Amino acid sequence: MASEKRLFLLDAYALIFRGYYALIKNPRINSKGMDTSAILGFTNSLLDVIKREQPQLLAVAFDKGGSVSRTESFEAYKANRQETPEAIKIAVPYIQQILRAMNIPIIEKEGFEADDLIGTLAKQAEKEGCQVYMVTPDKDYAQLVSENIFMYRPARMGNGIEIWNVDKVKEKFEVDTPLQVIDYLGMMGDAVDNIPGLPGVGDKTAKKFIKQYGSMEGLLANTHELKGKMKEKIEANKELGLLSKQLATIILDCPVEYHEEDFTMCPPNFEEVHAIFQELEFRRTAETINKIFNINISTITETTSENTTVSPQKNNTKEQLDLFSETTQNVTIETGYATLESSKPIYQYIHTDLARKLFIQKLMQQPKVAFEIISERINFVDEIIGFGFSYQANSGYYIPTKNNKLQILKELQAFFENDAIEKIAYELKGNIKILAQYKIELKGAAFDISLAHYLLHPDMRHQLDVLSETYLNYQVTHQEKVLGKGRNKVTLSDLDLNTITPYTCEQSDLCFQLEQGFRQDLKENNLHKLYTEIELPLLKVLAKMELEGINLDVPYLKELSLALENDIQLLEQEIHQLAGEEFNIASPKQLGIVLFEKLALIDKPKKTKTGQYATGEDILTKLSEEHTIAEKILNYRGLVKLKNTYVDSLPNEVNPVTKRVHTTYSQSTAATGRLSSNNPNLQNIPIRTERGRLIRKAFVKKDEEHVLLAADYSQIELRLIAELSQDPEMLASFNNGDDIHRSTAAKVFNVPLDQVTREQRSQAKTVNFGIIYGVSAFGLSQQTNLSRKESKELIDTYYQTYPTLKKYMADQVTFAKEHGYVKTLLERRRYLKNINSANAIVRSADERNAVNAPIQGTAADIIKIAMIDIQKTLEKGNYKSKMLLQVHDELVFDIYKNELNELRPMIVSKMENAYKLNVPLLVETDLGDNWLDAH
Repeated sequence: MASEKRLFLLDAYALIFRGYYALIKNPRINSKGMDTSAILGFTNSLLDVIKREQPQLLAVAFDKGGSVSRTESFEAYKANRQETPEAIKIAVPYIQQILRAMNIPIIEKEGFEADDLIGTLAKQAEKEGCQVYMVTPDKDYAQLVSENIFMYRPARMGNGIEIWNVDKVKEKFEVDTPLQVIDYLGMMGDAVDNIPGLPGVGDKTAKKFIKQYGSMEGLLANTHELKGKMKEKIEANKELGLLSKQLATIILDCPVEYHEEDFTMCPPNFEEVHAIFQELEFRRTAETINKIFNINISTITETTSENTTVSPQKNNTKEQLDLFSETTQNVTIETGYATLESSKPIYQYIHTDLARKLFIQKLMQQPKVAFEIISERINFVDEIIGFGFSYQANSGYYIPTKNNKLQILKELQAFFENDAIEKIAYELKGNIKILAQYKIELKGAAFDISLAHYLLHPDMRHQLDVLSETYLNYQVTHQEKVLGKGRNKVTLSDLDLNTITPYTCEQSDLCFQLEQGFRQDLKENNLHKLYTEIELPLLKVLAKMELEGINLDVPYLKELSLALENDIQLLEQEIHQLAGEEFNIASPKQLGIVLFEKLALIDKPKKTKTGQYATGEDILTKLSEEHTIAEKILNYRGLVKLKNTYVDSLPNEVNPVTKRVHTTYSQSTAATGRLSSNNPNLQNIPIRTERGRLIRKAFVKKDEEHVLLAADYSQIELRLIAELSQDPEMLASFNNGDDIHRSTAAKVFNVPLDQVTREQRSQAKTVNFGIIYGVSAFGLSQQTNLSRKESKELIDTYYQTYPTLKKYMADQVTFAKEHGYVKTLLERRRYLKNINSANAIVRSADERNAVNAPIQGTAADIIKIAMIDIQKTLEKGNYKSKMLLQVHDELVFDIYKNELNELRPMIVSKMENAYKLNVPLLVETDLGDNWLDAH
């Protein structure tokens, strides 16, 4: 008969590592820059066990100092393990502090591993009449499973748990008894623990041997039955096999004792627990603790942990008029991310005219609504298939547009253009552009889920599935699952209502649940103002720019393509002549053989991991100083890339409806805060080469009544480093209107300003910009004709000239080391999780970012403010002129010629006065029929 007493023993490190790596692609970083993934992962596992199982008895076991007995038997035991990640090293003291505050016993003994401690306690407790659950993902514990001892394996991302009993272990390992798992592990070995095992024996062979011989000893006693090399290997490694079995055997006589009263669950010290969680910024975990322990432990039902799980449920109801009442569901929304107390979510479709009319009336009464537009792009037009709405967690409504699209859009226009209702969505800009195609404007307050998360965690991924898993412990339904793949793949418009309804509603529901927590996190991290006053207004500005697009001179690009093709062919012939043979220049393998075997340009050429010669740009650049063929190969590659990436590709990006090119800007890609551009990427068009600049000539004015105007910040990053560092010498140079590069050259070379040579100015310019990116003496020597020694002397002199700047840079690194992040003038944060790394190469990269990120980020913030202000003026004045492009520090406009005299000074003024600094911001403008002439 099964015992009523249940003891849960948790393997701390197994759960800590599991939690850390489950969040490795989207780690949890708090406002201090601390990676709390391991702590959060373990705490979630612990609370899930308590919530789910309501255990009477519980303890957590830790390794301490490794296994002395195993290391004595085999010195290399666990020797090849990688160094523990710093986030886990930091996590363990916090976790033990949490456990002590929760009055949960910690089991650890110097020289013993957690599995030995748990094994010893499990066997003792079993004798006392307990059922024991070993909470761990580690398969080694399977050897301990018995009638009353079980493995309790948490599944990934809240997908429940898996319990291994005797039958399950037999099935998994194909053994007759769990004790044979030891033989299986001994034969197989374990690369993680560096248990050698028997050479040549893998999973299938180990299982076969156990079926034949029953044990390691049985196998070793019958090696005469084996054949060939397997026989030789095993006979030669008998002692290694026995040692491996010994190492794999969990010790059951550790110096620990099971006494029921020591393991009995009791309420936590809430004050201590909350203090720790406040420090870690685990607000929702604290709420979960309250929920679990404020209710009598014997009557806990389904209580929600920090990460809410929602299970979509199809609803086949034909009429849903009664579902628009206030009392449809018992849903509670609390501070932070959504906390649900309800049954499964109700996702419904609305397809009758009366139901839709009543629903829209209800929709218009809500203070905030999350929405999702389902559409398919056909011939450059977004065909709307349906809308998903959610204004209450755990519920959603789907309106299909298949049969009466224009009427439905007309009815919903009142909702989208209602200023009083806040709209919530994932990637709001895309939805704004879709609605704009149907002459619907999104008005009122808005909240973009992906943009909010970007500000909170700029280095992480912001996809809805990642956010749902991380914050709601819920796995979304991926489109591939709904549409299928390969030959069986269907389109969204092919889906029936019972399939598309939960798919669409789920997305709006999850956005609704995430919004409140993200909003609160923005406020707590002092990012709410940046979000509401810059990023959200800019989102609407970018939508208008993307919809406007820019004209492209396609015939000109075709001519340029022919010219480039001719140049490429000539270069190809010259390279073949220099090589003395014809070969595929685009093939790194063939190129390497020609350069380093036939021509033998260098004695010891580098090779890649695959064994080929390295022929990257850095290698060829060095060779080009002495070898013409390398220089021509670089030119060849540059022209081929230019032709393929831009000249031949850009015409394919022209929208056949508008006859213009419409790039898409992303606010949530670059961690620095800068915008990125794609489809096509207009920010990477080369500008340093003559041929590259010619591509800009293809972007032309709207018509003869317009002219292109480009407005560019002059040296904004240098001005900002003067502002941020408050270096008096740099401030004086800018405020006096000096040429900063000439001024710097005069100071570092100790010559009068009017005697600075062109070369000295050039070197000073390289240092000025290089300092921002942490240039080294070696790096400077590569960019100039200075030796490494001369470069070092120049950098040293530079810092002596600008001592306040040097101190600022050191202070930035110190701040980053203490807080884990740096910030811009407008509070944008850049987290630097490796700033305290023991790895010097990794750490130095973050040290450079500590200096550079605030400069780049502030520059990005300033031009964003300027764009918002300019767009407001253009709209308020109902001007015909349009803002078209943003490329780093430059804005491009289609200016209606009659408005030029009025708008040109306005644009300059808005850009120069976007943010008040102690140094002047200067903007240069130019005009032209094309972008090249205007730049």
